[in-house]
Amino acid sequence: MADVEEFVESAGLYFERLGLSRTAGRVMGCLLADTGEAADAPGLCERLGVAKSSMSVALHQLERGGLVERYRPSRARRDHYRLTDDVFGRAFRSKMAEFTAFAALAEQGLGAVGDHPAARARLEHMRDMYAFMAREFPRLLDRWDAERTDAAPRRSRA
Repeated sequence: MADVEEFVESAGLYFERLGLSRTAGRVMGCLLADTGEAADAPGLCERLGVAKSSMSVALHQLERGGLVERYRPSRARRDHYRLTDDVFGRAFRSKMAEFTAFAALAEQGLGAVGDHPAARARLEHMRDMYAFMAREFPRLLDRWDAERTDAAPRRSRA
């Protein structure tokens, strides 16, 4: 159990570096390492030793980001939380809009710096890299989806 607790804490730090709250990251760790226990808000509060208000904010952040979904098991009195299907593929897809935004920001910068060669070179590099990512990343995710679909029957037989 100590290894799972260490993993949950590591997940909290990792996801915090990606912009989530540490509590939200710890919730992700709990749900990733879930062994079938109920994942309701009071249970997560107790397991992680956090206040209800912190848990509410964390679960809202995760739900809004499409990483977790709320559901109510039959005959349960509370909502429960679980990772969404293909949580990481969905997370990557949601970030793709940022590639276009970065390319547009670079274009704005190019208009602002005029003919300054060093600044132009940096901004052109930024624009070109993010344009490349916007063009190629969806193909990579499509390949991942295909590979995952092809491997699913093999995994289910194991």
